[in-house]
Amino acid sequence: MNLAICSLASGSSGNCYVVRGGDTFVLVDAGISGRQIRERLAAIGLSPSRLSAVLVTHSHSDHVKGLAGLLKTTEASVYANPATVRESCVDIPAERLRVFETGASFAIGDLSVDTFSVSHDTGDPAGFSFFRGGRQLSIVTDTGIVTPPVMDQIRGADILVLESNHDENILRMGRYPWFLKQRILGEKGHLSNEAAAKALALALEEELAEGQARQRTVLLAHLSQENNFPEMALATMSNILEERGLLSAGLTIRILPRTEQSPVYTV
Repeated sequence: MNLAICSLASGSSGNCYVVRGGDTFVLVDAGISGRQIRERLAAIGLSPSRLSAVLVTHSHSDHVKGLAGLLKTTEASVYANPATVRESCVDIPAERLRVFETGASFAIGDLSVDTFSVSHDTGDPAGFSFFRGGRQLSIVTDTGIVTPPVMDQIRGADILVLESNHDENILRMGRYPWFLKQRILGEKGHLSNEAAAKALALALEEELAEGQARQRTVLLAHLSQENNFPEMALATMSNILEERGLLSAGLTIRILPRTEQSPVYTV
């Protein structure tokens, strides 16, 4: 095993992922309470004291609301870019703060980390890719469109956490006010089921054209409670890939639970 991930929560009400590389454990986002994080870490046999770092994608509350509470029970460093530090309003001790510019790469213990820009309505939202032993694990969420930097991560990932936030028809006909619908559907909103499927399909088609098809695990993430269903996200992805002849034994697609921890996925 080179890399592993377990989602502690993935959805509009909170996001938090544990990534392991060798003997190094890091948290990506802390969007559920500190108590929930501790309990869900304990369920997989991990104490907050084992965390080397918490990496923060952006300042929205469903990604940072548990950070202050968590920091009381761990000595982990916090990695965030300048805009996220300014906007999150979390009191991070200066000696534990590691500020990076989006696009930078760095090492945390046994993990190599790349950062990349995503398109979301905060100051400087970032995504993370983790590397060890020639394998890549990428977290691509909270982006309204798939930009070239995002597409690069989708292509390279052996384990891909990919946003599949909403079904457009449910969202358009639902009870959200129009301004909120526009925000979600906009270029700085969230990826729909169809957009996520088409992005993955493009990456798979390019691999096939180059004769480089390989095994990949895709974890559909950040599903909306109001505007999506796990079955719909999975069906949309599967149908689009099947129409293009891209479903194969080497491709595993799973849904990350909104409010519970997931199984551990490894590569």
